[in-house]
Amino acid sequence: MRNFGYARVSTTEQNMDLQLSALRAAGCHDVMTDEGVSGADFSRPGLAKLLKRLRTGDTLTVWRLDRLGRSLFELIKLVRDLEGRGIQFRSLSESIDTGTSGGRLLFHLLAAMAEFERSLVSERTRAGMVAARARGSHIGRRPAMTPGQLSEATSAFTHDGVSLNELAARYAVHPRTLMRNIRLAAANDTSAG
Repeated sequence: MRNFGYARVSTTEQNMDLQLSALRAAGCHDVMTDEGVSGADFSRPGLAKLLKRLRTGDTLTVWRLDRLGRSLFELIKLVRDLEGRGIQFRSLSESIDTGTSGGRLLFHLLAAMAEFERSLVSERTRAGMVAARARGSHIGRRPAMTPGQLSEATSAFTHDGVSLNELAARYAVHPRTLMRNIRLAAANDTSAG
């Protein structure tokens, strides 16, 4: 069982001595670091190197949760991945230790709160989209072609024999997009008539 530490500062002007001292006092003999890297970005060289070195039975220790990352959802995903690999996680400041029953409970409470927050955001987003549609707002990407352009392109393709690639270039759309739109227009015409 090895105890690895991880320390991070957002700017090169910041000092990580406090983190390093706390990690060494907690028994971390091998500490990986990232300097000048935001906690929002989970693809960091020091963290990536550390995650590759961790093996079953090891422990990953951080001084504070926000040193590992700022997104609670991504933190939980990372710790669950570690747990699945048989690796324990400790955060010294928050007294989280997934190697203890109390630490696992605290971590799972945090995970439940994060899941609850994601559900609330999702519900608010769906409610906002329903309200916007009720007001007549268009939701989603704008159509690639106007109805007039689609009518012209469909006529040129079906009646005049103009190639799909030539029409796609003319209307600045991908040939597959044009073909899909022509098929949808034809299906709408047959269902309407």
